[in-house]
Amino acid sequence: MNDIAMQIEGNIDIIKGKLRKKYGSLTDDDLIYQKGMDDEFIGRLQTKLGKTKAEIRHEITKLLDS
Repeated sequence: MNDIAMQIEGNIDIIKGKLRKKYGSLTDDDLIYQKGMDDEFIGRLQTKLGKTKAEIRHEITKLLDS
């Protein structure tokens, strides 16, 4: 398991709340997360927000640091 996957899995509720607050257009379906499916989660966010995987990973890390 890579570092971003561990960050997502350990903090998914915090991440979802902060993403929902920052991006009001995200739906519950966009924020579905299943253990070990971090690439799928990032892919949905990437599609919805029009950002690269690197940008989404950076965004998640930034949200957790704030």
